[in-house]
Amino acid sequence: MTILPSYHNPPELAEPLSTYTHVAQAGNLVFVAGQCGLRKDNSVAGPDVTSQTYQAYENITKALISQGSSLRRVVRFVTYLVSADDVAEFYAARKAFFAAHYADGEYPPNTLLIVQGLVRPDLRVEIDATAYRDR
Repeated sequence: MTILPSYHNPPELAEPLSTYTHVAQAGNLVFVAGQCGLRKDNSVAGPDVTSQTYQAYENITKALISQGSSLRRVVRFVTYLVSADDVAEFYAARKAFFAAHYADGEYPPNTLLIVQGLVRPDLRVEIDATAYRDR
């Protein structure tokens, strides 16, 4: 049986910045493209890593919900920061966000990378996710 992917741009998210979609679904797997701290109008949630981290996770949440999934079904996050100086602030923001969404203290795996830059110079963090959904 061949499973063809389907692609989606949830209306709750900003228009993609280029030629891609925010979400792909293949079978019961959901792949969320890297989400930054961008609001629906593509404005930045704030200049700091904390604001951008919260917004990125909120965007991921919206993308997952649009496909019948949720944060509790995430099997992997990948995070990109533009500066090693931002790691402590990112950790604190993630810890606070996760406290509200993973109350049992069981967190998905996360790979954290320090990169030279993101698609816009005002962006400091980008997070992508892989999750599943019940059929």
